Amino acid sequence: MDVEAIPSRFGILNLSNSVFFGQIPVELSQLTRLETIDLSSLYPFGRQSLRLEKPNLAILQNLTQLRGLYLDSVNISWQKSDWGQSISSSLPNLEVLSLSNCQLSGPLADSLEKLRSLSVIRLARNDLSATVPDFFANFKNLTVMNLGSCNLLGTFPDKVLQLQKLQILDLAFNKNLYGSLPRFPINGSLKSLVLSNTNFSDGIPESIGNLKNLSRIELFKSNFSGQIPKSIQNLTQLGYIDLSSNSFTGQIPSFQVCKSLTHVDLSRNSLSGMIPSAHFQDLENLVSVDLRFNGFNGRIPSSLFTLQKLQQIQLSNNNFGGLLPNFTNPSLSSLDTLDLSNNKLEGEIPRSIFDLRKLNILLLSSNNLSGTIRTIDFQDRLSNLTTLVLSYNNLSIITSDNITLVNHLPRFMTLMLASCNLLKFPNLRNQSRLLTLDLSNNKIEGKIPNWIWEAGNGQLSYINLSHN
Repeated sequence: MDVEAIPSRFGILNLSNSVFFGQIPVELSQLTRLETIDLSSLYPFGRQSLRLEKPNLAILQNLTQLRGLYLDSVNISWQKSDWGQSISSSLPNLEVLSLSNCQLSGPLADSLEKLRSLSVIRLARNDLSATVPDFFANFKNLTVMNLGSCNLLGTFPDKVLQLQKLQILDLAFNKNLYGSLPRFPINGSLKSLVLSNTNFSDGIPESIGNLKNLSRIELFKSNFSGQIPKSIQNLTQLGYIDLSSNSFTGQIPSFQVCKSLTHVDLSRNSLSGMIPSAHFQDLENLVSVDLRFNGFNGRIPSSLFTLQKLQQIQLSNNNFGGLLPNFTNPSLSSLDTLDLSNNKLEGEIPRSIFDLRKLNILLLSSNNLSGTIRTIDFQDRLSNLTTLVLSYNNLSIITSDNITLVNHLPRFMTLMLASCNLLKFPNLRNQSRLLTLDLSNNKIEGKIPNWIWEAGNGQLSYINLSHN
């Protein structure tokens, strides 16, 4: 439809995710009763994108009733740094400003302070190279602020985090942005707090427990420290928590009441202590748990082995000890990845592990596991397994040349059996996907079989046969 044919009384123009490209026509300025314009796209701009060049944002100057402006991925680079002035002078009643990925540059103009009705600010993925003005803390109606990947500088005004109506704050991937978490207000509205890959530091205040609606916390790869507050265990709406790659210490809170929880990532910190099984009891929606590279000890929480939707259990590089728990109903489990390597686990590998039908990655190396594993243990079992790493335990692996058994082994991509008391080469003749093979530190004698060079259909890229 030609823009000239659109009646001027239209209040909403929504052409989002369309296939239009090129300059937005100047006739748009004639739609003086518009309250919402949405020309945004989910796709990064290129030659086939919409753009505002001649005219630029001046095209909006007659649209004084506009309350919602959505131009995400529209190329506005022609506007340079005065875009804030153009918007604030033309659109006094604006409530939604959504200009993500528009090739805008900074600074954030002081004139934006006039837009006191703003409830949504999305400027993500623009190279603003600017500080965040304090006046944003005066926007009492602000519910959403997304300034991720904007190359923000300086210290973020912490009073923004105390705004009573704020629901979503995303400042991720601004490595030169500093700040700390303030005391959160009672009954705050915050639902999503994303500060990953920033220079926010200090600790998480106990008052985070005031945020009864909080469902998402992402703070990975920042400079947070101190203990994880126990008040987190009262956040009944919590669905996603990622505190990885920080300097948190001490024990972790219980997640037992967080029945909506799907992802827990506390890896690469300095956390320690025992984890009671009740911490993860009955979390039927849990999909992923990552506690790698910490100092946890004691038994692995057995409750993790009862959750049928759980797809990843990653507990490597800790001090977990004792026996491996058995899986309840392993044939119904969704488990894809089990990484328990580099711990102090003892005893035999439970038979239930061989009944995990969807298991793709099994990493148990560098423990004190014992017992005997035979080729027959894999027959018609673990059919989806591509990575098996059992090196450096007290295991004994007994292989077979029985062609029926050999043909029913999983199709490995990575097989690492160093120090597994192997007496002869396992028959890998039909392992057409094999890329990595480690049979070092065993008791294999005799000649290297010629078929080894054909394993993986000639794509075998790493092989270690040393110390035999």
